[in-house]
Amino acid sequence: MALALATNPGGYLLVLAIVLPVVGMLLSLVAGGRNAERIALALMPAGLGIALVIAFGVWREQAPLVYILGGWAPPLGIALRADGFSAVMLVTAALVVAAAGYFARPLFATPPQRAEARAPLAFWTLLQGLWAALNMVFLGGDLFNLYVALELLTFAAVPLVCLDGRPETLRAALRYLLFALIGSVFYLLGAALLYGSYGTLDIVLLAEGIRAAPVVAPATFAAGGLMTAGLLAKTALFPLHLWLPPAHANAPAPASAVLSALVVKGSFFLVVRLWFDVMPGLASDAAMGLLGALGSGAILFGSVLALRQRRLKLLIAYSTIAQVGYLFLMFPLAAGSEPWNGQAWNGGVMQALSHAFAKASMFLAAGLVAESLGHDRIADLRGIGHAMPMTLFAFGLGGLSLMGLPPSGGFTAKWLLLQATVEGGQWFWAAIVLCGGLLAGGYVYRVVAPALAASPLDVRASPSRGREGIVLALAIAALLLGFAPPGFLGLLQVGRAAIVP
Repeated sequence: MALALATNPGGYLLVLAIVLPVVGMLLSLVAGGRNAERIALALMPAGLGIALVIAFGVWREQAPLVYILGGWAPPLGIALRADGFSAVMLVTAALVVAAAGYFARPLFATPPQRAEARAPLAFWTLLQGLWAALNMVFLGGDLFNLYVALELLTFAAVPLVCLDGRPETLRAALRYLLFALIGSVFYLLGAALLYGSYGTLDIVLLAEGIRAAPVVAPATFAAGGLMTAGLLAKTALFPLHLWLPPAHANAPAPASAVLSALVVKGSFFLVVRLWFDVMPGLASDAAMGLLGALGSGAILFGSVLALRQRRLKLLIAYSTIAQVGYLFLMFPLAAGSEPWNGQAWNGGVMQALSHAFAKASMFLAAGLVAESLGHDRIADLRGIGHAMPMTLFAFGLGGLSLMGLPPSGGFTAKWLLLQATVEGGQWFWAAIVLCGGLLAGGYVYRVVAPALAASPLDVRASPSRGREGIVLALAIAALLLGFAPPGFLGLLQVGRAAIVP
């Protein structure tokens, strides 16, 4: 079956989506200097075009695109696969990476008097490496190759945290690296158990082997637990979140945007792959309830801590912990039985998309504020709305999506999750969703209300309209997801074999 699917029209584009940023990264290293920036910025529109064509191909075929590398079908070879979830995440990654890249031009430009500078060369090279690793995660069809992609993602993301070399950023990066490596060990142990039990790590073949087994071996459940624990550490799900706030808050604004919007989604994406594709139907109510409980704890704990922060970027970082919690509500609502609940599935995916755009916008807005004022202390932001109205408007739109207010994408995501709670009779998850929305309103109000006050404010330099436009465009993207047509929700379900619409 896999070999026949290798002839999918446009399947070769899956390879190109990975190869393009890899080639850009290598060319940037070789060319060096300001050429690294030029190469990265030139390839970003091309990468976005490839992602859009892949998404269109999945929508047109209403089936996953598959490409068999070298013509060797699994288990001897490796398959790349793009279903609906993969396709929309490819497009999201391309948009956010491009926005962060163009926003970062003034921050990471090579000084005119120098042929090359360390930070700019590292930033543009690592950004492309991170993009390539994300595309590998979204397209990989083999659990070991997904492990390799996760490691590449980690080793591209960690240095972005400490590009300025300050002691606090180095400490944050080392803490991030420690959690990521421990998570990798757990993931690899689980993958080894699955390979020892079934002789393959290809997702499709592994799922078939698990389904065909008369009795599911204890090693399979142990592997699922180990891999999930490792991925939760990389996703920073409560209580494994300790590395995230210092890393995201102290990184440069473009890096913070990419880390929050995309990097934590990579490991979440693999948790979804594990329980919906590799081991569908094996998810017990207790295990999925535990994931939902951890997500609920993240929503409440992250939101309360966000309310207590004095720095804007720390507030946004703790908000990421809370918003990631919503992603894990889809597991008790959708993965506990077959056929899966389509409302819960769509709600989880929409939450991942809307959060990516909203959080990227908010981190970039915080970066503009810090550049203009020289700090990001919330207590000293009174009047910033009059000095930087477009920036504050974009921040507010992003906050609107986090709160789940209509007509934002965050509202659509949370509404779908609420509908799933009603359909499944699991009302207690609805209380968590509603409570999280109220708390999100509280920490967004903490920033926006005083910022709108008519108060004199010393602004060092006003941000350029182009960079403000990038921030606003991301916030508008989060808003427009709330107007997604039914066909878009249908695209999200492509590749889900047994799902209740």
